[in-house]
Amino acid sequence: MATLDVRDPDLDGHREGRALDVRTDPAEVGLDPTRLERIGRRLQRFVDDGSLPGFLVTVSRHGRLVHVARGGLRDVERNLPVEDSTRWRIYSMTKPLTSVAAMMLYEEGAFELTDPVARYLPEFAETRVYQAGSPLQPLTVPQTEPMRIAHLLTHTSGLTYGFNHVHPVDAMYRAAGHEWTTPAGLDAAALCRQWASLPLVFQPGTEWNYGVSTDVLCHLVEVLSGRTLEEFLDERVLGPLGMRSTGFYLPEGADPATLARLYLATPGQRPGGPTGFQPIDDMGAAVLRRPAFLSGGGGLVSTAADYLRFAEMLRRGGTVDPRADVHDPLAERLLGPRTLAHMVRNHLPGNSDIAGYGRPVFAETPQRGVGFGLGFSMVIDPVAYGVLASPGGYGWGGAASTSFWVDPLEDVVVTLYAQLIPSSTLPLRTYLRQLVNQALVARAEGGRSPA
Repeated sequence: MATLDVRDPDLDGHREGRALDVRTDPAEVGLDPTRLERIGRRLQRFVDDGSLPGFLVTVSRHGRLVHVARGGLRDVERNLPVEDSTRWRIYSMTKPLTSVAAMMLYEEGAFELTDPVARYLPEFAETRVYQAGSPLQPLTVPQTEPMRIAHLLTHTSGLTYGFNHVHPVDAMYRAAGHEWTTPAGLDAAALCRQWASLPLVFQPGTEWNYGVSTDVLCHLVEVLSGRTLEEFLDERVLGPLGMRSTGFYLPEGADPATLARLYLATPGQRPGGPTGFQPIDDMGAAVLRRPAFLSGGGGLVSTAADYLRFAEMLRRGGTVDPRADVHDPLAERLLGPRTLAHMVRNHLPGNSDIAGYGRPVFAETPQRGVGFGLGFSMVIDPVAYGVLASPGGYGWGGAASTSFWVDPLEDVVVTLYAQLIPSSTLPLRTYLRQLVNQALVARAEGGRSPA
């Protein structure tokens, strides 16, 4: 019985992740194969009604790939199917990799989580905080609490996104050229100076708000390591895991046809009817060449096989070798198990959920019962969440309807890929949660824990 091995040639990134070979009977690891088939059938209905171009799902348990569901087209106009080798813009699924990179430096003593960001990026020392007024005439006040590195990891920094369309500061971001993209030609250092010149939405540490925090964190990684984020990830994360089809742009010689086309959801033809979609090549073409800005918050392109390597590393508690136990003292690892366990705990004060501590933001699912740690969200109350799920399951998603989660209780890893913006268009993530969990018919023996 084969395990999910980063050295397995069937998952070799040099072959562009072509193989997602299921070699394990799902029943051997407590999953009903008949019930797993419901995943593809339900998602295919979105394809059939014209709401979704295509999709790919992987389900693993105990490190063994047990189910792959795929359907639809990666490029509708050219009639190209979704394949294992398809490259996907994973957008904010980049954030967990950047957070891992930062915490690798933390483990080396490069910083403390309580350090002010301005100690390393002095432009944030005088960033003001919005209090009242319009985007054109905002009233601002000084910071009463400095923005700290932990605030970047937990999205409690006061930074925002232009595409949130909720707060006057969001409009100020858009006016400065920050919505779905950033001003052309600017690198992370220049962008941080721009973001630092705009007001924060709130005093650091007082609320949760989705924003460019991880992009600031990526520049912090660059400053602390003396390497570009691309170099650091290649050398310290992607390389050791064998993720050779993952990067900020298509490598020289790569076939552009392997890249799934990006689509924007369009309104249904009748009230309550299914949505449609149309290609948005002007936004999706950025990955065809090396960008000036290597976005640690949303810039990576990856394949299903590659990202599965990363997610499985998390499931194993930080080890690179899939044959190693989480507590193996000799295992090669990216992170120590206690560090990873700390990252996937809820760091919001009083064990609050995002709905209670945060602001209404652009999201596919309500954030009731969902906390946030150092780069990951996690289910803290499945009943409040309203979806069949395990407490402690952690992960994150991307703007084009990608998502992943690790369930330590059931020792399960699930990944989802699509290329439809915005991710709130279809309830793909909530359907997938319930469909995976209804197929679990035997409990894991004691489950797993990162620590």
